[in-house]
Amino acid sequence: MRTTEGRWLRLTVLGIVSAGLVLPILAGLWETARAAFGFLPAIGADALSLDPWRRLWALPGVTTSLWLTLWTGFASTLLALAIATGFCAAVHGRMSAGRSARLLTPFLATPHAALAIGITFLIAPSGWIARMLSPWATGWDLPPDLATVRDPYGIALILGLLIKEVPFFLLVMLSALSQVPVRAHLAAGRALGYGRGVVWIKVIAPQVYPLIRLPIFVVLSFALSMVDMAIILGPSNPPTLAVAITRWFFAADTMLILPASAAALTQTALVAGGILLWVGAERAAILAGRFWIRRGGRGLSSGPGLAVAVAGAGFLMALGTAALLALLIWSVTWRWPFPDTLPESWSLGAWARPAMGWGMALKQTLIIGIATTVLSLTLAIAWLEGEDRAGMSRARWAEGLIYLPLLVPQVAFLYGLSVTFLRAGVTGGMMAVIWGQALFVFPYVMIALSDPWRAVDRRMVRAAAALGAGPWRRLFAVKLPVLLAPVLTATAIGFAVSVAQYLPTLFLGAGRIATLTTEAVTLSSGSDRRVTGVYAVLQATLPFAAYGAALMLPAALLRHRRGLAGAVA
Repeated sequence: MRTTEGRWLRLTVLGIVSAGLVLPILAGLWETARAAFGFLPAIGADALSLDPWRRLWALPGVTTSLWLTLWTGFASTLLALAIATGFCAAVHGRMSAGRSARLLTPFLATPHAALAIGITFLIAPSGWIARMLSPWATGWDLPPDLATVRDPYGIALILGLLIKEVPFFLLVMLSALSQVPVRAHLAAGRALGYGRGVVWIKVIAPQVYPLIRLPIFVVLSFALSMVDMAIILGPSNPPTLAVAITRWFFAADTMLILPASAAALTQTALVAGGILLWVGAERAAILAGRFWIRRGGRGLSSGPGLAVAVAGAGFLMALGTAALLALLIWSVTWRWPFPDTLPESWSLGAWARPAMGWGMALKQTLIIGIATTVLSLTLAIAWLEGEDRAGMSRARWAEGLIYLPLLVPQVAFLYGLSVTFLRAGVTGGMMAVIWGQALFVFPYVMIALSDPWRAVDRRMVRAAAALGAGPWRRLFAVKLPVLLAPVLTATAIGFAVSVAQYLPTLFLGAGRIATLTTEAVTLSSGSDRRVTGVYAVLQATLPFAAYGAALMLPAALLRHRRGLAGAVA
């Protein structure tokens, strides 16, 4: 059903996405590159040179920051992938997809910063775990002098990343497994005498891995370049490279912007090199896997490995749940001396003064989140409708456009983007932040909506066309009602991503836009835990509310049209 109107709609959306989302990234990288080579007239640097690079490598702790970034990024990604694969191998078929999704939703919805603050409340020397074990098991009457948070090896940061990344990998694996005949493979493998774990590694994993390869690259890129969680849980002196770059960009000495720009390009090269290294490891794993398969072996002893993976996933989910509970308790605490297990007195005092800060942050978070989500959702629906009307499948380069903002480190181009916005007259404010956040919200909305959109029963659309309904009526009267649940889910995901954004608000808001995330990250560095808990609870509650609405609204709105639920395969 190719139409000229469809081609024009598709080209129009591609033009908007390219001009509004892709070109700003390229412009930001260009401006950052110019500053990295000494050209930034605003601070008196008007000659190209390599001096910013010399200054970068002369800064204290740069080499350590690089190694910390590589260690925490690769360790968290590899461990998360291994735990998620083992967990899937152990429990697949024993738990329904719906139950699995409900189990994972709280961990996927919680913003990184809120979860990191909750982990801090849990594992810090004066945290909840130490309080529950003291003094009867530890003998501690005072918090011990231990670096359990912001430790020099990044262990707390890796732990925080695992709590977020394992559920994400589980979700993408469950989606990929729906395209693989798992039961048949397992039955054949068991009949031939192979252990469950070996069937997964030798037969199922090679079919699933290509389907989740791009999300793995996204996770690796994020782990190598994330800032908010690294500020709260990561090493502080020296920090990971992305945190150090952020500090240099906002330092009082404006001449540090030049080496910071050079470091931002280094961060980009680090992510690109990390992905290439991962691709090289894939080739080595393929060769080793072929040798292992030809060598035979039933692998009946794989059971303990699967049990370790299940225990690891269970431990991470329990830790994440306890972290969220710790946030809630601290937000209603009045006095909680160490080593008491629970607060000595409770109070809603921290919640009773919205005008003192959290009220405005909540308002701005809601405005930005709603505007960004509506913009991204409109673009995504227009893109998918254009593909439908043009009768064309999505090309690989178009898929690359969607994933581009997720693969390029934010810190590499956001400073340059703020310079570009200033030159265009878009000074730091709400519009700039909404535009900046849409760069990262749109890809997630597209990813969430694409598969359900393609799964719509085309016979309904053809029947509507045969009855005389035009393209727009088919969209609004047939497709969108049928896709109500997926559209609301994509909306919830987009809103949650917007709430969690830290760097776009920091760079493009020019310090004038305070959201729950920026305030929570600022307060996490030693402020009153009760106030920090209020911000973190609010930050975590907004995505939960969005997901809750996405689950309940379709049932309420379509209670008299239950047949629509079966129109999406």
